[in-house]
Amino acid sequence: MTFIMPSKDMKNGFASISSDENWWRGAVIYQIYPRSFQDSNGDGIGDLAGITARLGYVATLGVDAIWLSPFFASPQKDFGYDISDYCDVDPMFGSLDDFDALIAEAHRLGLRVMIDQVLSHASSQHPWFIESRSSRTNPKADWFVWADMQPDGSPPNNWLSVFGGSSWQWDSTRRQYYLHNFLAEQPDVNLLNPEAQDAILDTVRFWLERGVDGFRLDTTNFYCHDARLRSNPPADFVEKSKEIEPYHYQNHLFDKNRPETVDFLRRFRALLNEYPGSASVGEIGYGPQSLDLMAEYTSNNDKLNMAYTFDFLGDEYDADIFRKRIARFEEKAAGSWPCWAFSNHDVSRHVSRWHEHADDDGQLAKLMGSLLLSLRGSVCCYEGEELGLAEAELAYEDLVDPYGIRLWPEFKGRDGCRTPMPWDSKADHAGFSPARPWLPVDSNHLPLAVNRQEADPTSVLSHYRAFLAFRRAHPAMIKGDIELLPASVGGEPILAFRRMYADEEVLCVFNLGRWPARYKPPFDVSTFSALEVPSFRNSVSDGVISLEGTSAFFGKIERK
Repeated sequence: MTFIMPSKDMKNGFASISSDENWWRGAVIYQIYPRSFQDSNGDGIGDLAGITARLGYVATLGVDAIWLSPFFASPQKDFGYDISDYCDVDPMFGSLDDFDALIAEAHRLGLRVMIDQVLSHASSQHPWFIESRSSRTNPKADWFVWADMQPDGSPPNNWLSVFGGSSWQWDSTRRQYYLHNFLAEQPDVNLLNPEAQDAILDTVRFWLERGVDGFRLDTTNFYCHDARLRSNPPADFVEKSKEIEPYHYQNHLFDKNRPETVDFLRRFRALLNEYPGSASVGEIGYGPQSLDLMAEYTSNNDKLNMAYTFDFLGDEYDADIFRKRIARFEEKAAGSWPCWAFSNHDVSRHVSRWHEHADDDGQLAKLMGSLLLSLRGSVCCYEGEELGLAEAELAYEDLVDPYGIRLWPEFKGRDGCRTPMPWDSKADHAGFSPARPWLPVDSNHLPLAVNRQEADPTSVLSHYRAFLAFRRAHPAMIKGDIELLPASVGGEPILAFRRMYADEEVLCVFNLGRWPARYKPPFDVSTFSALEVPSFRNSVSDGVISLEGTSAFFGKIERK
C-alpha cells in the first residue's frame, strides 16, 4: 500500500507539540472518522494503524490537532456511539498498543489528539447496564434512568427519541421503562447520580493518563434530564412542511438542555485542570436554545473550553444569517471561546448543502473553508472537507445507518458523509482498502482524490494548505477579536468583519453570491492594502473592494 508522505517544508519540522496550555484557542482540529480514513489490514474497515500511517498527510495540512470519532469497544449499533467498554479499543480498530502508537506519532508530528467521549449514554451491552437492569436493588440500579409505567401501561411521559418513537423502552426484568434519547440500544446514563458521575469521570481519567490532549463531548446538552420526568410541551412553532420527525414538534424543556448539566461540566473541567493543556469541545445540537447553551457551557473558564452547535450545519446560506448568528454568540458570551464547524459525520457535507448558491463546487469549497477559518474561535474540519468532497450518492441497498434506512427516501441518513476517504484515484477503492469497503467509494470522489489534488496548485487541497499557512502568518486570524461590519448598501450578499490582535488588523470580506459585488469598508484608513490569498483575485480602488462571485478579500489595515 502506498501512503502519502509529509512534505519537507512541514511546519515545525515535525517537532513535538508545544507547551502552550492554551493551544486550543484558535486551533484547527481535523476530525477523523476511523471507519473511513484508512484500512491497514484489508478487512474493508478503517482502523487506528491506518490513521497512524496517514498522519503525515494530516500534518502537512497545517492543522493543530486531530479528533477521533469513537473507536471504543462497541456492538456498533450506532457505529461506535454505543460504547460497551469506555477503556478499551474495539478489535475492529486495533488495540490499546495501536492507540499508544498513534498518540506517539501524532505528537512527533506536532499534532494534538482529541477523542470522542460519549458520556450521555452507553451500550445496552455495557456491564454497567447489564447489572443495572438485573434488579431494582443492585449497586448500579440507579446508574441509568428507570421509571415505572403509567397506570395504563404506557411510558412515563411523552419524551421522544431523536431516532424516532418513544424515548422509553420497556424492560421485562425490572418491569420498568428505561430512557434512551437515541437508539433503544443506547440507554441514558443517569448523570444526576453522583456514583455514575464518578464512574464516568474515571473513564475520562483513563485516557488522560494515556496521553490524550482533550475530548470532543458528544451530545453535551443531553447529559441530564428532569428528575420529576415532566412531559415536554408542544413546540412554539414548527414548519410542518419541513419537519418529517415528530421529535421536532416538542419544546425539549425536560429531556435535555437541563441546568443540572452545568454542575457536571464543572466536575469534568476540574478533572481536566489536573492535566494542564488538556481541552474540551462540546457538541450542542440545533434548536432555539443552542447558542445560549453554547455561551453558558463555555463561560467563566470553569466548564467547557469550547463548544459548537448545529447552527452552521444546516441548509441556511445567507450572509445576514451568518452575521446574526455570529453576533448573537458574541453578545451572549464575549469572553468565551467558540468552536465552529460546517460539516461533520452527522450531516450532509456542506458543499452539497450549499451547492445551489455557486456555479462551481470547488470554488464554493475554497470560499467556505476560508470563511470558517477566519471566524473568531477554533475550527473543526471534517475529513475530506479539504478536498471539497460533496455528499456521496448511495443506493438504498448500500445503506447501513439505521436512521437513514428508517427514514428513506425523505432522509437518506448519515452514510453519504461517511464514505471512505479517496487517496488514490487509480488504486482499488481509491486506496482506502484492498477489500470491498464497509461503504462504497463514490465514483464522483475519484477526481478529487488526494493524489490528483496534490499535483494541482489550483486544487481545493492546495488552497486549504495555503490558507492555513496564511492564517498562521497572521496572529489576528488565530487569537484576535472580531468586529462584524455592516452589510453593503444595495443588498449585496457580503459578510465582512475585522480580526484584531495586538497591533495587527485584518479585514475579511466574503462575497457569498455567484455574481461580482463591491464593498466599501465603513471606516477611514490611511493605508489599506490587499493581502495575497490563493484562489481569490480581487481589487481595491479608492477604498472600494471589487470582488468576483464566490470569492473573498483579505486586507491589512493601518490606522491614521
